[in-house]
Amino acid sequence: MRMYLAYGIFAFVWLLLLIRVYYLSVKSNEYYEQIAQNNAIKTEQIAPNRGQILDRNGNPMAVNNLGFAILLKPHIKKENDIKKELAFLGEIFTDLNQTKLFREYKRLDSPYNQDYVPIVDFMEYERVLPYYTLLSMRSSLQVNPTIKRLYPEGNLASHVIGYVGRANVEDIQNEPLTKLTNYIGRTGIEKYYNNELQGQKGQRRIKVTALNQEIEVLEQVYPTSKDITLSIDLRLQRSLKYAFGNERAGAIIVMDAKNGEILAAASFPEYDLNAFVTGISQKEWNELINHNDHPFTNKLVNALYPPASTVKMTMAMAFFDSGIYEPESKILCDSYFALGDRRFRNWTDRFRENMSVIEALKTSCDTYFYRGAYNVGIEKISPILELFGFGRKTGVDLPNEYIGVAPSVAWKRRHSSTPWVQGDTMNTSIGQGNFLATPLQIAKNTAIFATGYELTPHFAIKIDGKPLTWDKKEILNKKQKAYLQSIRDGMIATANEIGGTAFYPLRTAGIRLAAKTGTAQIVGISQSQAKRIKEEEMEYLNRSHAWITTYGPIENPQYIVSVLVEHGAHGGSTSGPIAARVYNKLIELGYIDKSYLKPSYKRKWNIH
Repeated sequence: MRMYLAYGIFAFVWLLLLIRVYYLSVKSNEYYEQIAQNNAIKTEQIAPNRGQILDRNGNPMAVNNLGFAILLKPHIKKENDIKKELAFLGEIFTDLNQTKLFREYKRLDSPYNQDYVPIVDFMEYERVLPYYTLLSMRSSLQVNPTIKRLYPEGNLASHVIGYVGRANVEDIQNEPLTKLTNYIGRTGIEKYYNNELQGQKGQRRIKVTALNQEIEVLEQVYPTSKDITLSIDLRLQRSLKYAFGNERAGAIIVMDAKNGEILAAASFPEYDLNAFVTGISQKEWNELINHNDHPFTNKLVNALYPPASTVKMTMAMAFFDSGIYEPESKILCDSYFALGDRRFRNWTDRFRENMSVIEALKTSCDTYFYRGAYNVGIEKISPILELFGFGRKTGVDLPNEYIGVAPSVAWKRRHSSTPWVQGDTMNTSIGQGNFLATPLQIAKNTAIFATGYELTPHFAIKIDGKPLTWDKKEILNKKQKAYLQSIRDGMIATANEIGGTAFYPLRTAGIRLAAKTGTAQIVGISQSQAKRIKEEEMEYLNRSHAWITTYGPIENPQYIVSVLVEHGAHGGSTSGPIAARVYNKLIELGYIDKSYLKPSYKRKWNIH
């Protein structure tokens, strides 16, 4: 029995030895073979070239400027050898800071890094090309082609296009590809469509020697990215600066009334996008950030203003929708509406008559809307404000769009400890008080009255050559549609009849337009003050904002032009001529058929 036990133990030990021998001779060999293969085969990630941003005619708005990056061999132990190579570069490119390059090399070099260390991220193609051969002959240097974002138009449409900036640690954590590309969209279209523009990385598997010398390419997957085509017409976009003239700050929007395409849009003042690609000095940054007119604020979607009288079309719709009034209903227009011991004054004391909605819109009578709102009530007004786009996003393809404020009982309950009072309703009825909107909300709102449809304002029309589709909704019921024409007639009278608040400001436009003006007060004026101070006598920053929103031609509404001039004092007189210039440019560019021209302009254009 003992003998069998001894044989059993002996056999078991030999079995263990055989298993160990098999592992060492076969399995471990596969393991070490894999390690050897990993050492022999190198995988390189290839950064994609960022997609271009083009205007509707294919003209570049954001492209990639070709250049070179200069890299230095890793693991150079002697500092003198490093400085020798940097001195060589300094002789060729005298503007390079050798001390800074030395620090950058020491920071990026690592014992675990086998790749050349980038010391100059980008240098223009034209500067490097004459010395390319000379640089390539030095074994310690490497010159690689690279790109840098370039905005050919400088500051044109800066708030729409946006810019790219260097990726930081947080960016890399959220989007690992930025570690490879080094850049990420910071604002505007560059940010909103960053994933499409940034694209997908490529990959290259290569066989290398122990000294990291390339032997053979085993596999290559090329990187991809997508171009974005915008609805903007650069010719029209350039003209906006001329149209805006010497006004300091504000916004212009030109939108297709039938599909929501934005043909041109500008927030003033603009700023040069190229300064932000590689970094801006602290001094330049401070000058821009502390500027009184806030050039960094995208006033199209990221600034809020009282809509003033531009809200009166929507307010009229609320009156009619309530069933209390009809378009033919007459409401007293006089110098003030008394509510308790407070007088809510009209902007003018020229009138004392009963007016229909057409006359009230034409003259922008405040007391018509005070009385109407008092009788209808905010509970019936608020839903119509929201239906027509106030207090909610337009859906435009720009980042961080503001929703504004469409005052309501619920809104005030959430934001204030005081209850809603009738005075709040009065202020809301003329677009003042807590009422706030963006210029794009005003443009979208105007489009509903022009066509009867709710559009989604947008800039992108193609991604990688493939057309995009955007929402166009019927939001009005049968009754509301029936009221549209009366409100349109009021807007047409505003621009085309003597006494209309936009008649004289728009008289230089080549076509007949429908319009509504607005003067948005930004400082309170006491109702007890017998004589109001004139806007021209106020300090600049205390003057009212000037609005005009329009559509045209009235025979076939095709385009919306909305203009806001900050501290422009008077709505129509300041912003109206700007809108007129924009429409004349649309005519010149062929967007509006000359058959719609006013008779006087047909003679001017020699059209019979």
